[in-house]
Amino acid sequence: MLRPILLPMLALAGALTALPARALEYRSLADNAIVYDACSAKAKPLFILMKGTPVEVIVSVEKWVKIREQSGGLGCLESGRLGNTAHVIVTAPSASVHQAGDEKSPPVFSVARQVVLEVVEKPTGGWVRVRHRDGQTGYIPIKSVWGI
Repeated sequence: MLRPILLPMLALAGALTALPARALEYRSLADNAIVYDACSAKAKPLFILMKGTPVEVIVSVEKWVKIREQSGGLGCLESGRLGNTAHVIVTAPSASVHQAGDEKSPPVFSVARQVVLEVVEKPTGGWVRVRHRDGQTGYIPIKSVWGI
């Protein structure tokens, strides 16, 4: 027989598993931004993220967003610093960007870890079409990037 305290806990656990999963929301910075330890301009500055850096939005509160950056750092920044252009950051030690979304396709250029690339098209088949800041475009495997 279950103890009386366990019944409400089991009911809560069942209710939570019935909730729909929240999709991850990634946004990119429209400009350089200071990341704070709390959602207030009076909070302690932690670090600066550069224009184009992709971040995961954890929660939005009024004019602030709590974010996670690629290496796992958490903080808050003003929501006006987020843009509408999607970017990804390379997480592989190096990666080839190909002419088409296929490993057998010729490489167009190579990128190193931490390079930020603009997303040109939504991902398909494990690949995403990207643009380097110098204008070159191509396809990179999704497994090589973060932010999408």
